[in-house]
Amino acid sequence: MIFEEIKHLDEFGNEYWFARELQKVFEYKRWDKFCNVIDIAKKACNNSNYNVLDHFSQVGKMVGIGSNTSRNLKDFKLSRYACYLIAQNSDPRKEVVALAQTYFAIQTRKQELFEETTELEYRLKLRKEVKNGNFGLNRTAINSGVQDLAKFHNAGYKGLYNGETADDIFKRKKLRYREDILDNMGSTELASNLFRITQTNDKLKRDRVDNEYTANSVHYEMGKKVRKAIKNMGGVMPEKLPTPKKSLKGIGKI
Repeated sequence: MIFEEIKHLDEFGNEYWFARELQKVFEYKRWDKFCNVIDIAKKACNNSNYNVLDHFSQVGKMVGIGSNTSRNLKDFKLSRYACYLIAQNSDPRKEVVALAQTYFAIQTRKQELFEETTELEYRLKLRKEVKNGNFGLNRTAINSGVQDLAKFHNAGYKGLYNGETADDIFKRKKLRYREDILDNMGSTELASNLFRITQTNDKLKRDRVDNEYTANSVHYEMGKKVRKAIKNMGGVMPEKLPTPKKSLKGIGKI
C-alpha cells in the first residue's frame, strides 16, 4: 500500500506523513493547488473542534536551487486524521484519491476504537481503585468520629469541585435516577478523586483525627489542595471535564 510506504514514525512511535510526498501520490502537479486542499482540510478540522496544529504542523527544509544558493521549502507534517480530511477534499475523480479516502477512513476509525477501548479500560481500573479507596476512607472516617458519611463525602467534593456537592455534580452531569456520579467520570476526573480520597485517608490517620467536625474540614481542605494542584499544573478543573457517553454501570466488576 503506497500510503504505508510513505508513512513516517517519530521518536515516540507516532505516525505521520509529509504533504509534499502526499501531493505526488495524489497526483497534484502544483504545490499551490494542493495547498488549497490543505487549507480546506484545516477548516474542516477546526469545525470538528480539533486543534489544527495537532494535525497540521508546518515544517520546512533548505534545498539547493543552483548557483550555490538554497531556499526554504515549505511542507506540512500531517497526522492520519489530517490525511483523511485532505483525501475527503481532494479531486474525487482520481482513483488514488478514492483509495486514500477508504484507507484513511478505516485507519482513523481503528485508532478511534483503540483509544476508546484504552480509555474505557483505564476508567474501569480507576473506578475499582476509587471504590476500594472509598471503602478504606469510610472505615477511617468512622474511626475518626464521623457519623454522617454523606456529609463527610460532600465536604471532599465541595473542596475539589469549587463548592459542588455530590447532588450538584449529579444534576450537572444530567444523570438518570440512581446513576452513580463516579460511574460517569472519565479517567482524568476519576484520578483526581482518587488522589483526594487517598490523601484524606492518610491525613486522618496521620493526624489522629477524633471528631467529625475536624474530619469534614480535613476532607474539604484535601479537596481544595488537589484542585489547586490541578490549577497550578494548567489542568482542566473537574467540573469542566466532559462526561463520558458510556457509563461504567454494568461494565465489568467494579
